[in-house]
Amino acid sequence: MNNLRLISLRRLREAFSDSSGATAIVAALAMPVVAAGMGLGAEAGYHYLLQRNMQQAADLAAHAGAIRVRAGDGQAGVSAAARNAATQSGYAATETNFRAHFPPISGAYQGNLNSVEVQLIKSQVRYFSAIFVDEPVEIRARAVANVTRSSSKACVLALAPTASQAVTVTGSTYVSIENCDLVSNSNASDAFYMQNSAAKLTVGCVRTVGGAVTSTGLNMRNCSAAQQLAPIVRDPYADVPEPAIEGACMTETSKQGTTVFRPNFTHSSGVQALRICGGLDIKHHATFEPGLYIIDGGELSLNANGDVSLDEASMTADGVTFFLANGAKLSLSGNGNFNMRAPTSGPYAGILFFGSRKQTGLTHQILGNSGSTTQGAIYAPTAKIRFTGNSTTTNGCTQIIGYTVEFTGHSTLRSSCHTNNVREIETNVLVSIVE
Repeated sequence: MNNLRLISLRRLREAFSDSSGATAIVAALAMPVVAAGMGLGAEAGYHYLLQRNMQQAADLAAHAGAIRVRAGDGQAGVSAAARNAATQSGYAATETNFRAHFPPISGAYQGNLNSVEVQLIKSQVRYFSAIFVDEPVEIRARAVANVTRSSSKACVLALAPTASQAVTVTGSTYVSIENCDLVSNSNASDAFYMQNSAAKLTVGCVRTVGGAVTSTGLNMRNCSAAQQLAPIVRDPYADVPEPAIEGACMTETSKQGTTVFRPNFTHSSGVQALRICGGLDIKHHATFEPGLYIIDGGELSLNANGDVSLDEASMTADGVTFFLANGAKLSLSGNGNFNMRAPTSGPYAGILFFGSRKQTGLTHQILGNSGSTTQGAIYAPTAKIRFTGNSTTTNGCTQIIGYTVEFTGHSTLRSSCHTNNVREIETNVLVSIVE
């Protein structure tokens, strides 16, 4: 009996001490936990990937919005550009999950009028983690882009985006541009072209979106070399609407002695105006009273053929804008003096000559002399502006904004625009992600 009891106890002890199959049991018990952990890890990685993609979309959207700030757009344009960039990045931007703030409403750049804030939100359904929480995961991304404005300004700007030699300095030209830069928005390899060593140019800095061909005659006071691959410089007058062509058509001529031209009606823009059809060739002394002068076709010229002596022909205008429309061209000759100033207020403030944006293929030519002064912008965004012959414009703020710009002959332009009523041509304006 005792032996039987001992045998039973021994078998029971062996059964409890037998470990065969234990690993399988433990693995079976642990498998759900391991699978859940792997699932949660995969889900967390997927959420992280979504957040990174959203962050990239937010960065691109904020940068696109800031580009429009640099271009001078308002809230609507900034938001539209930011939304489009987010959409192109693969983010479905809707009214509820996309927000663009100009200026930002949070962060270090809150209220900064040079910054754009973009916030993206995505409600992501759960997978494995739904075992523990039913509510979707809210994934967010935020970015702020800032526009950094430098103190450098330009006096000469060529707007052509792809033209070869958009700004040229040739011949025996001497150009001195004080306190400002020369800019070409062309992306061509020779967007700025100055190959002739006889040409001389003194300027703050030469900046081109594309490349520059320079010579030993280039003297830059603020740059050691031409700044190539520079940011596009915006047209400061792009938002100025063209004057409507209104008023009775007048045919005017300058007479012996001094002819006084004065507006004869109120233009729809609110300024006093005079419409001159078929051009105007000034061969004597002409004075223009303040207002808008619509040159409808023909040519606005000062002693264009050199028919009279230097002291017999001149143009004097103060507070005046000349609008060149319907093929009208500008031709100011060195055989006549001109002393002209743009208006300091009103819808065309700062613009002395306004070439219609509808006119292409035209060349506006300016030949001045040592007694000539212009203060204001020579603005012809779709035409060529040529300074040639013995032209000199001094003692004023002369901005030249054309599709292309050429200096040739013995032209001299001395321009200082740091204390005048013209709009600034901002250069070296950079956009960067700051948050």
